[in-house]
Amino acid sequence: MKNARVASSEVAGRWTGSVVLKRDLFSTVERGRFLTPFGEVEAVLRRIDEVPWWSFVLARYLFARERRALAVAGTLGVAPPLLFAGRRNLVRGWIDGVALQIAQPYGDCAYFTSAKAALRKLHRAGICHNDLSKQQNWLRGRDGRAYLTDFQLASCFSHRGRLFRLLAYEDLRHLLKHKHRYLRERLTPAEWRLRTRKSGFASLWLMTIKPLYELIMHRLFGYIDQEGGGARLAFDGPRIVACLRKHPQVRDAAIVKYYDRGARHNLYAFVEAANLSEELLRNLVTTSIPEVMPPQHIQVSESLPRSPDGNIRVEILQLVASNQLDQIESLMTSDAERATVASIVALRRNLRDRF
Repeated sequence: MKNARVASSEVAGRWTGSVVLKRDLFSTVERGRFLTPFGEVEAVLRRIDEVPWWSFVLARYLFARERRALAVAGTLGVAPPLLFAGRRNLVRGWIDGVALQIAQPYGDCAYFTSAKAALRKLHRAGICHNDLSKQQNWLRGRDGRAYLTDFQLASCFSHRGRLFRLLAYEDLRHLLKHKHRYLRERLTPAEWRLRTRKSGFASLWLMTIKPLYELIMHRLFGYIDQEGGGARLAFDGPRIVACLRKHPQVRDAAIVKYYDRGARHNLYAFVEAANLSEELLRNLVTTSIPEVMPPQHIQVSESLPRSPDGNIRVEILQLVASNQLDQIESLMTSDAERATVASIVALRRNLRDRF
């Protein structure tokens, strides 16, 4: 059922959900359409009305931080605009683009020039993002420009004091970490030095607060983000892939996560093989590693999309699994790759949140 979950009364009649993008202890994030005074638009809804009672206080605190930051950042052209802010529902505009780990802008000088300009705009407005080490919080728009999203940890300042300067420095350092990954040869000498020079604030965080945070979140609550992937992808995923690859007819396999309306996160395995059934592979996983829950979906394909170095393009498979099909075309590099992906899309298994 496409809309099995009922929209909150705050946005009832205005929100039509289509895809669950993320679900964790602090919110559920959906993509859909929102009715504004100027008509219906693509949008993203963050809702905290379904979080566990024991995480609600922190969820509400993070929700309030994002609402305050987006009220300013959304007007700058570098972040999604704030369309609606209620007590437990926040609707922001949809940015037509993909996360950094999916876009993988290797050698893209224009993107990182745009990213630095976007960060400068944000800081001039008195906002520090505070969570830019995560690639999923950087978007590459269809126009090639950089955009920022997920402002739950953002800080807003009325003047540029010492704390502001420290946090702004860390924002920039995290940007340079990504530039080092995708555009290493264009780092300037000053950027090389800044990238590796943590502020005292960051060093203190790493030594004191972060270990406590990981102890509480990982061990007590079992929450692992891993670029939005969660504990199942981090722990069960590699074991499932290794098991699938042991079958003599399997040439390769990859596993990604996706969310639906009935669970926090699920796994979707893509297997490169011929003449194998999903049932056979599911039984293989069940019998070989009985302590691990098999993927919700296993899809067998004659071939999987690959990068020039031969690695599976997991970023494309992630979009297929989560039904973000309109985002795929911008990642295509050839007609042959389009044909490969089209055959996978035609037989995809996750149809619960199909548009």
